[in-house]
Amino acid sequence: MITVTKPTLPNLSEILPELEDVWSSGFVTNNGNYVRQFEIELSNYLDVSNISVVSNATNGLLLALKALNITGEVITSPYSFVATTHVLSWLNLKPVFVDTDKFGNIDPDKIESAITEKTTAILPIHVYGRPCDMEKISGIAEKHNLKVIYDAAHAFGVSVNQESILNAGDISVLSFHATKVFNTLEGGAVVCKDKELKKKIDLLRNFGIEDEETVSECGINCKLDELRAIIGLNNLKTIDKDIKKRKIIFDKYKSELSDFETLEIPKNVQFNYGYFPIFINNRDKIYDVLKDNGILARKYFYPLISNLPMYSGLKSSKNLLNANKISESVLCLPIYPNLKFEEQNLIIKLIKQHSDTVQQKF
Repeated sequence: MITVTKPTLPNLSEILPELEDVWSSGFVTNNGNYVRQFEIELSNYLDVSNISVVSNATNGLLLALKALNITGEVITSPYSFVATTHVLSWLNLKPVFVDTDKFGNIDPDKIESAITEKTTAILPIHVYGRPCDMEKISGIAEKHNLKVIYDAAHAFGVSVNQESILNAGDISVLSFHATKVFNTLEGGAVVCKDKELKKKIDLLRNFGIEDEETVSECGINCKLDELRAIIGLNNLKTIDKDIKKRKIIFDKYKSELSDFETLEIPKNVQFNYGYFPIFINNRDKIYDVLKDNGILARKYFYPLISNLPMYSGLKSSKNLLNANKISESVLCLPIYPNLKFEEQNLIIKLIKQHSDTVQQKF
């Protein structure tokens, strides 16, 4: 079976001494040595100053919204994993959907018309790791005194003009889920623009406990444990090599499937090659053909969040032309460091054999 992705796992023999250390100490969670070391090494690798590792990116978004005291309405995109919008609902915030560009990132030119007196934040998504128009979004946020929280689940290691995109906005949230370019099996991180905000995130992720006798915030349990920190520390050792392997696979898809609409990456972007989406007329047919041949591609993202029953009644769910179009045509193809040459050739061959003769470009 060829899956859409496979997690990179460190060599078990190499992490055994560290696991034995944890077993010996009995210290498995609550901001242990490996978690603290992991934050330091992540900060250095990602070129960010303030980073807090958490149990997953969904909790990271919850923490971000709480730390910034977001209320009322939040402008976001319907083209994402459902967690992006679900966190808003869990906090009794109203998602306000605006349309996307042709590859799924929020269209900054549609944001201002969606702002009301109840709007307090913008929640854009760096879809597939392709950077949003951060300059335009920043300008809009400053003009209307709004906070900006980036869902950067796909954006590990991505930079523009050698500057990490995680430094944009007030907070960026990463995912270290097993499906991501970099993983800790489950996990994530919150990147803050200043030290005081990081202190608040660190407090909130541990129930708001300052010390044995002081609870100063209404927090929650979002801590990362020592075992997953060990996975992360070891995966950092191979991440550059893994991204290079992904690039080779990405470039081959790009070259062989040039007749189809595929993801475009600006030249000034250092990319992580986490996804290879193809936008194809007869998407469902191709999905079935691949599945019948033991290949599990994925419709990332379908259905559109705004078309789900719990969100379909929102007024902002109208006029989402680009978002609906790409959701109906997208298929993410298998891409991971150990995807075999012959496996990729089979995927390409099946797509070419069973696609419509004429493909419409966006």
